[in-house]
Amino acid sequence: MTRSPSLFYIAPFASLIAVLAFERAFLLPPLLAEGGAAAIVAAVVALVWRRTPDLQPGKLGVRYWFGSLMVGAAAFFVWIAPDALIPGYRHHIWFENALFGKFTPGLTEAARAQPAVLWLRAFRAIALAPVAEELFWRAWMMRWIARDDFLALPLGTYSPRAFWLVGVLFGMEHGPQWDVGVVIGVLYNWWMVRTKSLGDLILVHAMTNACLSAYVVTNGKWEYWP
Repeated sequence: MTRSPSLFYIAPFASLIAVLAFERAFLLPPLLAEGGAAAIVAAVVALVWRRTPDLQPGKLGVRYWFGSLMVGAAAFFVWIAPDALIPGYRHHIWFENALFGKFTPGLTEAARAQPAVLWLRAFRAIALAPVAEELFWRAWMMRWIARDDFLALPLGTYSPRAFWLVGVLFGMEHGPQWDVGVVIGVLYNWWMVRTKSLGDLILVHAMTNACLSAYVVTNGKWEYWP
């Protein structure tokens, strides 16, 4: 055990944020950018996996398959509903501004024309992002806010301050989609308190992102892939 167990929970999320920032700052060939990003995040996840207490054999498992899939699907509908129901909704100053950025496509037209790029982006969204984000937000931060010695608290321990603060911060992470991000953050937090299972939260998140990825590709809603 390291003196800083938090590092194992933070590192995958930090690598995910770093590759997103790098992609926006440097115009690399799409396949190189997507492949490199996926490889970096996957490598960090693999590096911390055996060192992270909540990912050890016997601790990581799904307890509520049907419920988790349904919560994940519900989160997807929450995510797209405002924009689908209200034309121009996402372009309001409350969402598009200097703080949150703009609701614009995350892939260039050239990138969209390359199937390998789409598969890599979907792989990152469905397989890597849920692990990185759930380790950070609900396995680490929801407990760390409540107690510095966070590993002394079981997963899903309810603390009002941690519950609502993580929900809000999770929403803020999603830029112009902060409003639905907060709702979904609270929904995910509730499911963690309900299931007390990191495996279920990873499945929920993966289901949401799988639905969203399918929606992006089949409907050309590229703005949902940042």
